[in-house]
Parts: sequence; structure tokens; C-alpha cells
Amino acid sequence: MSPSDESPTGSQSESPSESQSIDDKILDAAAELVVVLGKRVQLAEIARRAGVSRPTVYRRWPDVRAVIGSLLTREVMRTVERTPKTGDDRAALVEWIVDVAVQLRDHPVLGGLLEDGDLIAEYVLQRLGTSQQTLLTLLREAVAAAQIGGTVRPGEPVQLAAMVLLITQSTVQSHRMVADLLPEPAWRSELALALNGYLSP
Repeated sequence: MSPSDESPTGSQSESPSESQSIDDKILDAAAELVVVLGKRVQLAEIARRAGVSRPTVYRRWPDVRAVIGSLLTREVMRTVERTPKTGDDRAALVEWIVDVAVQLRDHPVLGGLLEDGDLIAEYVLQRLGTSQQTLLTLLREAVAAAQIGGTVRPGEPVQLAAMVLLITQSTVQSHRMVADLLPEPAWRSELALALNGYLSP
């Protein structure tokens, strides 16, 4: 699920709102370029498309990988925020996870990142980034709530959440490999079945 996602640091001369606006302009530019260029995107191109100077970008991120890390975090969090969970039981939890997974899988920016094995290896496979840590927290809370209602099996919530993240993340990353074997309805239903089987009491 999700492209170490670094946080930007703005100039001290900018107000918080100005700094956030510039941050978003830079990340928007990076998103547009990632769709077209993937890992070939350069920091100078990001600055040019955003209409800012390279020093403005460097004040926030040390290199293009850090920009992409922050972009990954932003897009994952936006996806989660626009996908509310409808309840506290296992059925609602699994439905929410599958919905988020589909949106991340089909996201134009994240889809481009998924095509870049080296990039994903750095941001998703080698260490937990900001977006993954946030997803783990949300999953842990949701698992604990469903355990209270008895619809999720006993166990340490953070451990169950970590395995749910691994199952879902690997399914999203590998979906192109099995697209002919698992068309859309089957992909969704089989992921839901895997999650339900793991979480059921």
C-alpha cells in the first residue's frame, strides 16, 4: 500500500500558509512528472514545473527521492481520508481495506511509482515510511475496535495490523502480475477472502 517518507521543511521567512502552498505546488509538479517520467524525474524539472527556484525546493527536501517520499505520503493519506470506514466490525474493516487498496492500486501517481521497482524497494520494502506508520496506526485501532465486538480474533492488535498491511501491500504491488488470472471482481473478492480468513475468530 505505500510508497521512508520525509517531511518538508519550509523557509523561516514564509508564513505557515505560504509554506504549505509552496509545498503543495512542488508536490503537485512532482506528481505530474512522475506520471510521465517515473524515476527519471529531476529536481530541476520539478522546480521549473512548480514555478519556483531550485533553492526553494532544496530548503524543503534534500533531493528528488525525498520529494517523492513526501509525495507518496501525501497521496496515500489523501486516499485514506476520502475513504471513510462505515463501522467497527470485521466486515466494515475488510471492506474499507479493500476500497483503499483499489484506490491506491489505480492511483495515477502511485501507479507510476509501482512501475519503478527500485523506487518502491526504497520507499515500501526496506523500511516503514510515514504513510505506512500512519496506516499501521489506523489498522491497529480498527482491529482493536473489531476485537471488542468479537468479530476479529484475539491477538496483539499491532501484530495483526502489521500482517494485514503486508497482505494488502503485496497484493497491490503484484496485481499486474496476475491481472489475467484475477480480473477486477475476483481481485477484490479474493483479497477480502484472504483478509477475512486471517482476521476471523
